[in-house]
Order: sequence, then structure tokens, then C-alpha cells
Amino acid sequence: MTDHAIDPASLAKAETLTEALPYLQRYAGKTFVVKYGGHAMGDAGLARDFAEDIVLLKAVGINPVVVHGGGPQIGAMLKKVGVESEFIDGLRVTTKETAEIAEMVLSGAINKELVGWINQAGGRAVGISGKDGGFVHAVKVERTTKDPDSNIERVVDLGFVGEPDRVDRTIIDTISGAGMIPVIAPIGIGDDGHTYNINADTMAGAVASALGAARLFLLTDVAGVLDKSKQLLTDLDPAAVEELKTDGTIIGGMIPKIDTCVHAVESGVDAAVILDGRVPHAILIEMFTKKGAGTLVHK
Repeated sequence: MTDHAIDPASLAKAETLTEALPYLQRYAGKTFVVKYGGHAMGDAGLARDFAEDIVLLKAVGINPVVVHGGGPQIGAMLKKVGVESEFIDGLRVTTKETAEIAEMVLSGAINKELVGWINQAGGRAVGISGKDGGFVHAVKVERTTKDPDSNIERVVDLGFVGEPDRVDRTIIDTISGAGMIPVIAPIGIGDDGHTYNINADTMAGAVASALGAARLFLLTDVAGVLDKSKQLLTDLDPAAVEELKTDGTIIGGMIPKIDTCVHAVESGVDAAVILDGRVPHAILIEMFTKKGAGTLVHK
């Protein structure tokens, strides 16, 4: 008599697929906007995992839209060509020369590399920026800073740093509807004809809102929002976020990320997630398992 014992690894795979089924049914035909950045961008293994996740989402009937960053790569290129960078309150002052280099790095090198990874994983990716098809109109970012001695606020000119003002989703609908995956560089065009560099998280949030996305994912280099005991907070709403900012739990670089999430869910996105991009297949773990992997913000 032949032994037909089931291989435990095969059984575990089958159970994983069964667990994923209700989520697959729930999100079929929906749009996921994924901001790709941080450590994951510089690691070939993680880049391959990310590309496979995106292709899998498309294969199961979800429409993934990728927005990528590139701050470290821009910094490296500026250094290479001998252009000094000035930062005010953590934001790079972008001269016309810097803006041209940023566009070259973002829309050229990084965008096409990511398109290549997704295509290699079996997808059909198309790289664009906010300048293509009148996609993202930008306005100049206005910032103020306080003088530490006099406490007087003054306006800071960051140059060609912008934020999305209007998003025309036509080009995204066209690409996704043709069975392809849009990969977006965070560059916009102003009504003045100038090119503006846009923060990738902000760009992803604006795109997700315009598309009425089911999910906005911000891949970063931390596990998500941690409480004061360094435990991951997995479920937050805007009121809870405000409390955590007020009591000093959410500080520093996490504030603009969580604000992007809150703004997105208040602008029509079902939920936004801050995820650790260093974890292989973090998106799939978050979406298709009961436990999840990051901090979810919802209404």
C-alpha cells in the first residue's frame, strides 16, 4: 500500500491560500497605492520581493499603483556632481539645478529600475511622473520657521519643492485598465510651467485620494507606530492619532507619515498602513493574513 502522507509544507501553503481567500474576494477590482522607499529600495533581494508582491496583486485582480521616493539617491548624485545641498527643518532647498538633477534621478534611474524589476517578475509596468498626461499639477510649498532667539516666524523659500494641487486620474485609469502597473516618480508641473519635486509620501497620499483607493501603503524603515513601551500599535483612527501626537508618543519623522495617512482616510481612502519595507513580502502579510504587519489608520 502506497503511503499518501501529505507534506506539512504543502499543507501550510494550502492553508495560507485558504486564509487569504476572503481578502482576495473583498479586494478584487480595488486599487492599492503603494509608496516604495527607504531601505527596501537599496536591497536587491527586497526589491525582487516587492516586485513579486506587486505582480501578485495584479494577478489576483487588484490594481496596484506604485509611487517611489529617492532622497538618498538624489543626495548621492548631487554629491557626485559637486552640488551642495542646504536643508531647512529637514527639507532640501531645491534650486533649479537641483530640481533638474532630482528629476533625472527620480524619473530616469530609479523609475526605470523599478519598472525593470516588476517586468522581470512577470508584470507589465509603465513608468511615468506627474508631468505625463497632465497627471499631477503642483504648487510651491510654503513653509515658515521660528527664529530660536526672537521667536519670530519667517517664511522659508525652499525653491522648487511642491505639493500636489490637482490630480487627473485619467492616465492611471488608462494604464491600469490596459492590464499594466503604473510606477510614478514624485515630480509635478506647476501652472507656471516649472518642474516641482514632491515628497513621495505626500504624492502617494494625493494619488490614493484621487483614485479612491482601498489601501494606501507607506513602506518605511520602521515597524510602524510604536507606543511608549516600543510595542507596535496596529489599529488607529484620527482621534487616537491626535492623542498620540499630543502626549509625545508620535514624534519626529513619523508625524508627516501619520498625517499623510490621516489626510488620506479623511479624503476617501478606506484605510492607510505604515509598513516596514525591510520585512520580505510585508504587503502580502498585511493584506492576506489575520495578524497583519504594520499600523493601520482608518476612520
